[in-house]
Amino acid sequence: MPSPLETDERKGLPAISPATSDKIKSIETFRVPPRWLFVKVETEKGIVGWGEATLEGHAEAVEGAFEDFKERFIGWEAANIEDIYQSAYRHRFYRGGEVLMSALAGLDIALWDIKGKALGVPVWQLLGGKVRDRVAVYGWIGGDRPNDVLRQAKDRKDQGFTAVKMNAVESLGWLACPDDLKATAERLKDVRSTGIDVGLDFHGRVHKTMAKQLARMLEPYQPLFIEEPLLPGHIEELTKLYQQTTTPIALGERLFTRQMVRPYLESGCIDIIQPDISHSGGISETKRIATMAETYDVGVAPHCPLGPISFAASLQIAISAPNFLICEMSWKMHYNLGSDYDLFSYLKDKNVFKVMNGFIEALSGPGLGIDIDEDLVREAAKETKEFSWRNPVWRGPDGGIREW
Repeated sequence: MPSPLETDERKGLPAISPATSDKIKSIETFRVPPRWLFVKVETEKGIVGWGEATLEGHAEAVEGAFEDFKERFIGWEAANIEDIYQSAYRHRFYRGGEVLMSALAGLDIALWDIKGKALGVPVWQLLGGKVRDRVAVYGWIGGDRPNDVLRQAKDRKDQGFTAVKMNAVESLGWLACPDDLKATAERLKDVRSTGIDVGLDFHGRVHKTMAKQLARMLEPYQPLFIEEPLLPGHIEELTKLYQQTTTPIALGERLFTRQMVRPYLESGCIDIIQPDISHSGGISETKRIATMAETYDVGVAPHCPLGPISFAASLQIAISAPNFLICEMSWKMHYNLGSDYDLFSYLKDKNVFKVMNGFIEALSGPGLGIDIDEDLVREAAKETKEFSWRNPVWRGPDGGIREW
């Protein structure tokens, strides 16, 4: 099947010259532990780009989307990132959604990696250049059911972090005893006593009945932000909550496009947007979201509890976006516990993400600035071929389902 460029050439439009032409030769996906989906794209000239299309708990669905991508985009010019993006997004009539956008993210990130390597420059150079020399990052403490946070905060401080994030609550019903929230405030107070900044992730577990109480209870201890205080879609309710608290409100991991982000910006109900680059269409769409947010004086803090490719791609946005604030980092995160693999495992150079005084130095290598150990990726994927991560399913004492 001819690519659009070949079709345009027959119409008399300019085509890429043979000297610069480099078409997509192959697209592969690798499901690897602890819960990541890596993407390898190789061109006819042998340039390899890596992407990450992790969609936690839904790897099989994303792999299915890639069967379509392989059919459609092998043979296309790898340099035409925007044309491929638009074709993937628009030419199957149904658009958006976490599965398509995660698959598209993996492909898009890999294509940017290829373009940077082909030109011998970091991706951030292609996004307008860097606006900072180092990137602020935070680590996780406490786990899904937050506990032992004071000791873990001290450990993070020793590792070079100046900021952390922890879940605000365990499972919570629509209406809970206010005493159930007191432990959250105590944990925040304890961690703040170490001198570390703390973001509180409500994780969509807190319904609006309790969210206003919890937000007010936390204010005296000045959290860095509260994240996803209500489930996505509750824009009017979030706007009312915004008016009741002085704590910055962050969200965005379950918003995948500019169109989904737009009403939150227009309603003025958030301070920080948190697109996840492996869900929000990759580098192309995440950069557009960041630029749009700047118009509303909203900062961007990429959501990234995922693998090294997603993290490296997020850093490209961080280095080039004026309104960047801080980036999530999954090193030693609770999701990785019990696995032999962590954030640095698949990297040939494990110092590239070194944390010093709360920052990581701007990546300087071509493309994403990381070297993936392909042999280890293939070995890990083969060992865990049937493995697919699933999140816990929580129920209350009455047996009813609760938000995880």
